[in-house]
Amino acid sequence: MVATADASRIDGTYAKVMSASRRQAIWPIAILVLIFGYLTYAYIEFDVGALLGESRLERGVILATDSYAYKVHVERDFVDGETEFSIEGQRNTRFDGPPEWVTLDANDDLDIDLGDGYRITVSGRTTTFFSPDWPPIVAESNGEGVTVEGPIPEWARVSEKKFEARPELFKRVQVLRNSVEVHRYFVGWENFWFEFSSPLHGISGAQLWNMALHEPRIDPERPNVAYIANEFWNNSEWQHGDVFIALIETVIMAFLGTALAAMFGLPLAFLAAKNFNPFAIGRFALRRLFDFLRGIDSLIWSLVFIRAFGLGPLSGIMAIFFTDTGTLGKLFSEAIENIDNKQVEGVQSTGARPVQRYRFGVIPQILPVFISQSLYYLESNTRSATVIGALGAGGIGLKLVETLRTGRDWENTLYIITLTVIVVFAMDIFSGWLRRRLI
Repeated sequence: MVATADASRIDGTYAKVMSASRRQAIWPIAILVLIFGYLTYAYIEFDVGALLGESRLERGVILATDSYAYKVHVERDFVDGETEFSIEGQRNTRFDGPPEWVTLDANDDLDIDLGDGYRITVSGRTTTFFSPDWPPIVAESNGEGVTVEGPIPEWARVSEKKFEARPELFKRVQVLRNSVEVHRYFVGWENFWFEFSSPLHGISGAQLWNMALHEPRIDPERPNVAYIANEFWNNSEWQHGDVFIALIETVIMAFLGTALAAMFGLPLAFLAAKNFNPFAIGRFALRRLFDFLRGIDSLIWSLVFIRAFGLGPLSGIMAIFFTDTGTLGKLFSEAIENIDNKQVEGVQSTGARPVQRYRFGVIPQILPVFISQSLYYLESNTRSATVIGALGAGGIGLKLVETLRTGRDWENTLYIITLTVIVVFAMDIFSGWLRRRLI
């Protein structure tokens, strides 16, 4: 009772202070409630529960695996008895004979070692799957469907026409009514250095080095080094040459767009600065022009210029030029308005003409901002040019979209993403080095 009375007395004496304190205590709770309410609204509005229910995480895992591993197919056709061994099931990557982990005996029976104790045998139309932690599973194909004897583990599925087992991510077998297909995965990018049909395919690095430095010539018309470089550069599966040229296009797109924006933005910034342009209407018009140019994202500008100029790097260059002219013009004009006029007055006192006042009184003060902002946008535009290129402006972005459209070449997708990240790293290091040299 005493404590309650004291509290009432304090509330009455310091009402304003206590009220402010309560409001400060309520704000964090109110913000948490608002955040929770927004998340609840977003969950319901976007039907997140249904999206999660429809998501296929297993497929996502398989696609991710395909980006850093490849699989070798062993396929037996029960109708004609033919057996094929190939990389990724492609016709142009078929082996002449079985790989070392597959045994094909005189009776045309297959014994496939999948590693880690997993093994598959195929005899006639009978496929037997051996697992270290499960009794052998026998699947029989009869032309009408597939029958399986015995219990089925959770990593296998059976229907009337198909038996599929995937005990581990890198091992898979699929039995159909007229065929059986076995996949064994290996870490790496298949045929990365030389395509499957190249005479250099499968040669070790030491052999290649020895071949490059010594005779005889593989191709009498050119040295072995040139022949090896040509085989790598024109690898049709990885298109190293085309990817390199696309990367150069992307860098050029970013460089030209940024350079043009800086060159046009600087003089416009002088006209938009209050301390150099006394005409308010002119300054207002230029500032609204800057707002208009940077108010539209470079992606939208690229779509506009693609309609105007067609597909190609020119549309990307123009998109970056327009957007960055607005941004750099605004930044430069603010830097010009914040210069120290004493330096300008000092140059003016020597009898310098207006151009000389700009050259020796203004430029040295805004040069660090000009260089640092231009280099920053050059680095940033390297990333933007990739996205703009994906819309049709060309460059590495277009190559990236092409690999995504196929839905199969995820290793090529990872390859292009890796190269793009390396280029961004290189641009960051280069711009940092140049900034330290110039400022």
